[in-house]
Amino acid sequence: MTKKHRKTRKTYDDQFKHDALKLLAQPGYTLAKVAEALGVSQGSLSSWKRTRLPREQVDLEAENTKLHKRLKEVEMERDILKKAATYFAKECK
Repeated sequence: MTKKHRKTRKTYDDQFKHDALKLLAQPGYTLAKVAEALGVSQGSLSSWKRTRLPREQVDLEAENTKLHKRLKEVEMERDILKKAATYFAKECK
């Protein structure tokens, strides 16, 4: 490949990376959404996250994600039980 046809690699300053990771930490922002919004690859964003966030914070974020999923499940179960209780209350009258 000649110099003329080489692909140039984009570089991002530390402030840009820091701001991207802060956005990623916000509720509702996924890796894919942030990467698309900022015009960077998901791989780059993931790499920045691995290298810049302390291991403990990464673990806490993973646990937080699991807890959010579990909360959704429990809320769904609660709603189903409420509907069932209402149904059976009507049947008993």
